[in-house]
Amino acid sequence: MSQTLNETQRTLCAQLLSRGASAMGVALSDEQHAQLMTLLVLLHKWNRAYNLTAVREPEAMVTRHLLDSLSVLPHISGPRLLDVGAGPGLPSLVIAIMRPDIAVVPLDSNGKKVRFQIQAGHELGLNNLSPTQVRIEAYDGAPFEQIISRAFADTDAFVNLSGAVLAEGGEWLAMKGRIPNDEIARLPAGVSLVETLRLCVPGEEGERHLLRLKRD
Repeated sequence: MSQTLNETQRTLCAQLLSRGASAMGVALSDEQHAQLMTLLVLLHKWNRAYNLTAVREPEAMVTRHLLDSLSVLPHISGPRLLDVGAGPGLPSLVIAIMRPDIAVVPLDSNGKKVRFQIQAGHELGLNNLSPTQVRIEAYDGAPFEQIISRAFADTDAFVNLSGAVLAEGGEWLAMKGRIPNDEIARLPAGVSLVETLRLCVPGEEGERHLLRLKRD
């Protein structure tokens, strides 16, 4: 493991991850815990040079990135998942670790963030991960049963821009803070909010929600 985290930080972060996952009802195998810790170290290391995320402290990264990404796990079914505006690969890298049976495509137009996704996927041995550098409007791959976004755009824009690659009967998953009623009101005709789910992220003081949306 990289020495960008000292022994005290590594121990604290490992404990935060274990306790947080347990509180959420997420069972981590020893391998998955080790992979998530490796991802944390890589993110912290690369962030110092490439400014991948505004979150700087590793302990905060555990809560705001790893646990936040784990919070949507019960709602992931695949078999193909597209993460639009994935940034450094959140939540897609975490989902790929936890669900090796799902084909995960993190998509972003920022080259340095996609390079991080590629490097992390390689070091973590994620054969189900396919990082892609392109704007969503230009993506022309096969459709996805689920399309997720954590910090890409307003909900209505997310739906409009990615609709061409949503499979028949598929769903959008929009990760949000407070419920964005104004964005929901702007949803295009033919798209409905199926469910609003409160996400429990241990250590996160702010509200977290997941919006499930489908075509009528």
